[in-house]
Amino acid sequence: MKNSANSATRKARWITLVAAGAAVASLTVGALPVAASAAERTPAPVTGTFHGPRSVNTAALTKAMAPGKVATGTMVRLGGPGVRWTEATGPLSQDPAANFRIGSVTKLFTSTVVLQLIGEGRFTMDTPVQEILPGTLPAHWQPITVGQLLSHTSGLQLPCVDFVDGEAPTPEQVISHWTDPKCAAPQYPVLTQQYNGANYFLLGMVIEKTTGRTYADEVQRRIARPLGLRHTYSPKAGDRSLPGPVLADASEIEPWAWAEGGMISNAPDLERFMTALMRGRLLKPAEQRQLFTMPAIADKANPFSMAGLLRQEVGGTVVWGKTGSMGRSTSGVFATDQAARTVVYSLVPATRDKDLMRAHIGALVAAGL
Repeated sequence: MKNSANSATRKARWITLVAAGAAVASLTVGALPVAASAAERTPAPVTGTFHGPRSVNTAALTKAMAPGKVATGTMVRLGGPGVRWTEATGPLSQDPAANFRIGSVTKLFTSTVVLQLIGEGRFTMDTPVQEILPGTLPAHWQPITVGQLLSHTSGLQLPCVDFVDGEAPTPEQVISHWTDPKCAAPQYPVLTQQYNGANYFLLGMVIEKTTGRTYADEVQRRIARPLGLRHTYSPKAGDRSLPGPVLADASEIEPWAWAEGGMISNAPDLERFMTALMRGRLLKPAEQRQLFTMPAIADKANPFSMAGLLRQEVGGTVVWGKTGSMGRSTSGVFATDQAARTVVYSLVPATRDKDLMRAHIGALVAAGL
């Protein structure tokens, strides 16, 4: 039986984990202005050639990476045709292949697998998740589609109950905390995006139910092995180990992040994955278009595409990507059209000041792109 102190601690940690992805996503937004008009927030699929200003400002990058009051350690890797630059400062491994927990960047792998399944005709963007996972959501809820889960437009609210101390919960148990009768039900109609990890827990369950294999196996079979991502995998529930070399210690983690934030990777692997994704090597054309199509109710501050990519602008250039946080690490990967330029970063924050973090991450991404 848990005591009240443990219960309060677990609840605080859970709410922090649930909100972490949204908080980290907003860090980048503050420094990278978003298009003002609805038309600009609903771009056509990216197919052209990148023509932005592309001299790498390594001096600005080095300055932004210097250990200080914003971050105690920072790693940045730049990629693209004819571009290769990696540097790490502070208490971070100097090995460019060092591993780290990628947090909510995991969602890009989840959405890629889901879109592949759509391309195979297993289900559609409009298929209600209740048809694939009967009994998982309350019977009186309105249908929530796969597309709404991918684009964070499901209306799912935050959980309001604790976990019982002990072993790592299953995905089904995690979802039960979002659907408990004591918690707020989805609000209809859904008027705007609301970033929520529950969407991607459900998508992980969709992957397993549809394929008959584990989420981890499908990521390996469909993405990691074909692309040669030797450092990229989803650990088993409760596995807190991080194989060396390690970029930054992240031992203080929760074991249930799974398909919404539990994967491990490194900078070269994330660069290769993002390049393949942006260049259409992982998806069929119809599903590739979903990567860059914005829902009608896209959030103005943190706009996610129908496939869950965060859309931002740097000096008038559109970039796509995802941020994440797990343990002490805050990370992200962004790319321009056709991956003409990619940026992967990971840092150990030294402050909780969101304004400072926005400026710092914005400087890293802007100088790199």
